[in-house]
Amino acid sequence: MPQTLGAVLSHYRLVEKIGEGGTSEVWRALDTRLDREVAIKFLPESWARDAVRRARFESEARTIAALNHPNIVTIYTIEEAEGRHFFTMELVRGETLDRRIPEPGLELPELLALAIPLCAAVGAAHDRDVTHGDLKPRNVMIGETGLKVLDFGLATLRRPPPTAGIDAASLDTLTLEGRIFGTLPYMSPEHVQGRPVDPRSDVFALGILLYQMATGRRPFRGEAAADLIASILRDVPAAVDAIRPVLPRQLGRIIGRCLEKDASRRPPTARALVAQLQELAHEVRGSDAREVPSIAVLPFADISAEKDQDYFCEGIAEEIINALARIRDLHVVSRTSAFQFKGTALDSREIGDRLGARTLLEGSVRKAGDRLRITAELIDVADGYSLWSERYDRELADVFAIQEGIAQSIVQALRVTLSPRERRAMRQVATSDVRAYDYYLRGRKYFHQYRRRGIEFALQMFSRAIEIDPSYALAWAGIADCCSYLYMNAERVDAHRERADEASRRALALDPDLAEAHVARGVALSLGARHAEAEQAFETAIRLNPGLFEAHYFYARDCFTRGEALKAIGLYERAAEVRPEDYQSLLLLAQIHDDLGQPAEAEAARKRGVRVVEERLDQNPDDVRALYMGANGLVALGQREQGLAWAGRALAIEPDEPMLLYNLACIYGLAREVDRALDCLERAVERGFAHVGWIERDSNLDTLRGLPRFETLLARLRGAP
Repeated sequence: MPQTLGAVLSHYRLVEKIGEGGTSEVWRALDTRLDREVAIKFLPESWARDAVRRARFESEARTIAALNHPNIVTIYTIEEAEGRHFFTMELVRGETLDRRIPEPGLELPELLALAIPLCAAVGAAHDRDVTHGDLKPRNVMIGETGLKVLDFGLATLRRPPPTAGIDAASLDTLTLEGRIFGTLPYMSPEHVQGRPVDPRSDVFALGILLYQMATGRRPFRGEAAADLIASILRDVPAAVDAIRPVLPRQLGRIIGRCLEKDASRRPPTARALVAQLQELAHEVRGSDAREVPSIAVLPFADISAEKDQDYFCEGIAEEIINALARIRDLHVVSRTSAFQFKGTALDSREIGDRLGARTLLEGSVRKAGDRLRITAELIDVADGYSLWSERYDRELADVFAIQEGIAQSIVQALRVTLSPRERRAMRQVATSDVRAYDYYLRGRKYFHQYRRRGIEFALQMFSRAIEIDPSYALAWAGIADCCSYLYMNAERVDAHRERADEASRRALALDPDLAEAHVARGVALSLGARHAEAEQAFETAIRLNPGLFEAHYFYARDCFTRGEALKAIGLYERAAEVRPEDYQSLLLLAQIHDDLGQPAEAEAARKRGVRVVEERLDQNPDDVRALYMGANGLVALGQREQGLAWAGRALAIEPDEPMLLYNLACIYGLAREVDRALDCLERAVERGFAHVGWIERDSNLDTLRGLPRFETLLARLRGAP
């Protein structure tokens, strides 16, 4: 049966042809059972008649489906209907990479923002012994949910392609008897010579892609196929930083190593590229290379007479951040980064330089009874001049309109064009009751402390918020998060888990499009070992808000406890990309690299994590979580004495915090101070820490395994008699 518009195969109705190659067609289709749109790729009929080829394809498709990486397109099903064989996959809306690259090449921030997830996706496949074999710009899609790599594992070289008798029109995908060989301009030397391909061949193709992203042109050229093959085998392209001096030499070195003719001289897999590119991104963060408008929203100053509105001032700034963060063409510094400069004496230029922001929003709040005075000023970091300022004297109930007005004024001042969807998102209000909003802001401030006393107070505040406004979905999600934390890290009683489950379901029922609610649901489901449902909740959260740090971070933690280390790596990497100033993802990522026998990647991630911790401690020396997470990184890097000193500082501040005690057990375990490690672990469990999955898999505790005290404790946690 031919593929035609409106044709129905099984329960799929073909809507539009969206792609066509030498051997296949891709259609947009409607899955009438699930009422969702999918992409369908039809197998060549010659493949469908060949049982061996069909079996190989199905095996490869299952392998790719198992990758389940946020930057790899998802394969749903393999089907046969009306005599046609096809597979269905995620429909990615957006543009291909070749349409995104301008003639002179991408600016460095955008290049790195695309290159890191691209290499992470290919690296995830390499971790599973999958070689892509046909990496090219048209197989990289950039859409609403971020970057996606298409056609994994479906283009592999089985025999050498012909090198003669091919005209310029045949320089695209090479085929022979229906077999896909790859795309010649992006092939490695061994690929064009017909030798076996492996992950290093993909690394070469990535080098070509990165070169094109940096310069706007490919490194190897030829008018005919033979000329192009000769260029791939012979030519050494000019370094990208020689073509564009504004680019750093380190980028040129990374790409140059990828393009080595000898495969043994290239990085072994794409995974190694991720750490190098992330390191480069960290080094250039804050440079003036960014052309996209950028802003950091600082906490508003409390100028009320009583000086008791700190939570309210931070809440207003955070709401403005959340509104602006929904705008694609505006770079917004995260809350964590911007708020670290609260109360500092640094001038706007220095703060902007450190945050990589060209503009700063500063403001103040005076709250007296039901009256509110808010001032706001948008400052150009380069010269310190005001781009816009306003004073609002309103009733307290007008706070939501004020926040929207400030966000809209910023958009106008920075000349950012909004899509209709972005305009609607900026007008959304989570609650119309200012009293509920006030309690929610109080709770959110304490929740971010990530310790038991703060969580318990946050729970009280969120609970009061929903007493006032039972339809406040964000507050319900906050309740779920608090109860999940208490169950995992402080008091493992069924009441906490059950309340987390109920509150997360209420949040979703009230607002099915709230990404934070799906994250809360995912965490709550994982507590009940309902991991398939939790995975779906996290995936939905990422789809709704790809920039939500918590979605990637807590999804990664859940994957780790289930033993899915490779998947956790990809998610931690994405979390670190979303929030570069976060040390948690980097240090947890380093541990997984260690567990997988990847010391170079572990060291790179750990060094970055410790550096971020040091920056955090410069601003807040008593940040307990930063101290103990950083201490772990230092000990693992061999800086034992400094690490133990940081651990001691943390213990002096919070001697009875269960989460701290557990992490101290890990630190002492790494330092091979077994008795101190066991003491801390036992105290942590006594005070409520009972995350069995984490204890079972945490390699920091390996020095304790087999010891009677440890095994007795673990047996008790598992419920053994």
